[in-house]
Amino acid sequence: MDDLVYLIGVAYTEDEIGQLVPMETERAVWASIQSVTRAEWAQSGQAGLNPELVLTMPRVNYNGQKIVELRKDCGHPVRYGVYRTYFSSDSDDIELYLEQKAGVTNVEPTH
Repeated sequence: MDDLVYLIGVAYTEDEIGQLVPMETERAVWASIQSVTRAEWAQSGQAGLNPELVLTMPRVNYNGQKIVELRKDCGHPVRYGVYRTYFSSDSDDIELYLEQKAGVTNVEPTH
């Protein structure tokens, strides 16, 4: 596990006029980042997805978050949506399959 990534959870709170307002929670975890395989890229692309990366991390660190943020040293943070997960019963790791997509943007963080 050699890359620090940020798992972003979104919860909704109600404001004073009853509108739901998204609030983010952020959790930094260590993970390994790889490109998706050709087979994953082709199969997911046929389903209308845009697969790019696979994160592998200890399963205990993942709590169903649907957004992952990568922060590059020389640029702006890049956000990805989790389109599927995979884990095996004989491993303590989980794989998160990521794609860039519209709607995965920054909202007000809660720390």
